[in-house]
Amino acid sequence: MPVATPEQYAEMLDRAKAGGFAYPAFNASSSQSVNAILQGLTEAGSDGIIQVTTGGADYFAGHTVKARATGALAFAKFVHEVAKSYPITVALHTDHCPKPALADFVLPLIAESEKVVADGGQPIFQSHMWDGSAVPLAENIEIAKELLPRLHAINAILEVEIGVVGGEEDGVQHEGSNDALYTTVGDVTAAVEGLGLGEQGRWIAALTFGNVHGVYAPGNVKLRPELLGEIQEGIAAKFGTGPKPLDLVFHGGSGSTDEEIALAVKNGVVKMNIDTDTQYAFTRAVAGFMFANYDGVLKVDGGVGNKKAYDPRAWGKIAESAMAARVVQATKQLGSAAQSKS
Repeated sequence: MPVATPEQYAEMLDRAKAGGFAYPAFNASSSQSVNAILQGLTEAGSDGIIQVTTGGADYFAGHTVKARATGALAFAKFVHEVAKSYPITVALHTDHCPKPALADFVLPLIAESEKVVADGGQPIFQSHMWDGSAVPLAENIEIAKELLPRLHAINAILEVEIGVVGGEEDGVQHEGSNDALYTTVGDVTAAVEGLGLGEQGRWIAALTFGNVHGVYAPGNVKLRPELLGEIQEGIAAKFGTGPKPLDLVFHGGSGSTDEEIALAVKNGVVKMNIDTDTQYAFTRAVAGFMFANYDGVLKVDGGVGNKKAYDPRAWGKIAESAMAARVVQATKQLGSAAQSKS
C-alpha cells in the first residue's frame, strides 16, 4: 500500500486510541532496516510508523557526507516507493530533533513539504518531532508554538517531548536528577495552554515516566506508567474535556515489561518508539552468521572463502528476517497485530 495520507494517519491514531492499542514506531537507518520493518509489519498484519533520526538521516545520506535533510528525503522517497509492494499502511515520522538540529533537519523538511503541498501533493512526512527536552519548558513550548501552525497548514502532526527521557540516542544525551524523568501535570498544563487541544493543529505528546533510551539491567529504571493516567485525569479536569484528552508517545521502552507497556497503552499511548531492540536483533543475526560461517566469509590462510557466504545478501536476508521477527513481537505487545485495515 502507499504511505498513509494525513487523513489515514490521523484515522490510524484515532482508531488505536479508541481500540486500546498502539502503533510501533521503528527507527530506520538503511534500506535494509526499512525492508525488515515492512516485512515484519506485513507478517503481523499490522500498520505502523517508520521514523528516522538525525543520525539515521546522516547515515542515509552517506556517513562521510552527513547531509541529514538530504538523507531524510532519500529515506522518505525510498519508503514511498517500496511500501507500494506491501499490503499494510505505514506513516513516516522524523524522530528526536533537538534545537541545534532544527535548522538542518526538520525545518528544511517542512519547507520541502510546503512546496509539495502547494503543488497539490501530500506532505513528505506525516509527522515531525520537536525535542525541546534540553531547553527550559517555556522555550520548549514557544518553539513548538512556532512549528505547529506550519505543520497544521500542511496537514502534518507535531510531536513534542514534555519532560526528559534519560540516556542517549543519536548524540542527544540527558543527565540530571531523577525528578526530571517524570513529567508533571503542571508541565503538561503549560503545554496545553500554549498549543491548545487540537484547535491550533494536532500534536502528540511524549511524556516521561522514568523512560531511558538504550539498554539497562532490570531494576535500574523505575517506570511509572500510572503517571500517564494521572496526567490525563488532571488535564481533563483542568480543561473540561472527556477522558484521556492527550495522544501519548512512549519513548525509551527497551526492556519494558508487558505489564508496563499495557498500562501505558491503557493510559493513552498510541505510538511507541522501538530502536534498540531491533538494532540488536539485526546485528545478533549477522554475528551468528559470521561465527557459523567463519571460513566462508573470510579467506582464511590464503584460501578462497565462499562467495555465497560473504555476499552481503546472504547474511543481509537473515538479518532482515531476524529484525522482522522483533517487529512482529512489538506489534503483539502493543496490540496492533492483525489490526491493519489495508
